[in-house]
Amino acid sequence: MRCFWDPRQLAHAPALELHNGGFVPFAETPARAEAILAALGPAEAVLDHGEGPLRAVHCEAYLAFLWSAHKDWRATGREGDASGYAWPVVRRRPLDLERIDAKLGQYSFDASSPIAEGTWEAAYWSAQTALSALDAVLAGDRAAFALCRPPGHHCGKDYLGGYCYLNNAAIAAEAAAAEGKRVAILDIDYHHGNGTQDIFYARGDVLFVSLHADPRMDYPYFWGHADETGEGAGEGATLNLPLPRGTDLSAYLPALDAALAKIADFAPELLVISYGADTFVGDPISYFTLQTADYAGIAARVAALGLPMLVVMEGGYAVDALGANLSSFLSGF
Repeated sequence: MRCFWDPRQLAHAPALELHNGGFVPFAETPARAEAILAALGPAEAVLDHGEGPLRAVHCEAYLAFLWSAHKDWRATGREGDASGYAWPVVRRRPLDLERIDAKLGQYSFDASSPIAEGTWEAAYWSAQTALSALDAVLAGDRAAFALCRPPGHHCGKDYLGGYCYLNNAAIAAEAAAAEGKRVAILDIDYHHGNGTQDIFYARGDVLFVSLHADPRMDYPYFWGHADETGEGAGEGATLNLPLPRGTDLSAYLPALDAALAKIADFAPELLVISYGADTFVGDPISYFTLQTADYAGIAARVAALGLPMLVVMEGGYAVDALGANLSSFLSGF
């Protein structure tokens, strides 16, 4: 399988400031990508598709905010990374806000995604990586892998969150749809891809299917419940299959088969897979119990659909096992 990566994705390296003046790295660190590269070997270079595909998914005001947020934060005299602390929980609406503190709340849904000096550059090239891998699939390759970092499936049209800034899977899916392809998205990260769901929730031309931890217990809590099935033209084009903590392969596979049956019924021409290795038993922030060897069988079931497939990297925070987990998954194709 052809693999795509751009080293500019390493520029995103936020740190959490402690009250004692020190800093600790976030779980989503450059070491994740470095571990994957060590396991996969050299990857192909990425082409710059410009901002057009980003604008097809994310609104102009959000992109402008993301581009300037760190500079605007520093302009107030602050050090460190830009991070929000106030959010509009009711009557969220477009406002002409000036102070960066307000914009951080306007364009995010949590405090887990600080904006560092290199965040825009890394997120931009993460999206370009997904688009470059998509090019390979549209040109006839059966499957391609996009090593996207930072990940993307938690961010929506006009908000960031969950370590995510640009929605790589959605950007690729929208680009494929613009080429006339019927697209399905399968999200198999431990956490629900709330941003991807939100982007396509009212559309019937893109199917979104997700297996994830039950949001009654796990992040992102407010989305990913089984009764969320789409709205308007998108009614029935969303399928959520929440699973309890402790889910092992024997409990995971029936849900996966249900997801694949839904995808087969939709009859897509392309499958975008948001792959998260945080379903691994040793993941430090997640609670499924899948083993490294399980991923090959999971991928083989997905591959049996016989569809062209784009695999987009999402989460996975057991860095020492990340390369082996991804290698196992890709071997299933």
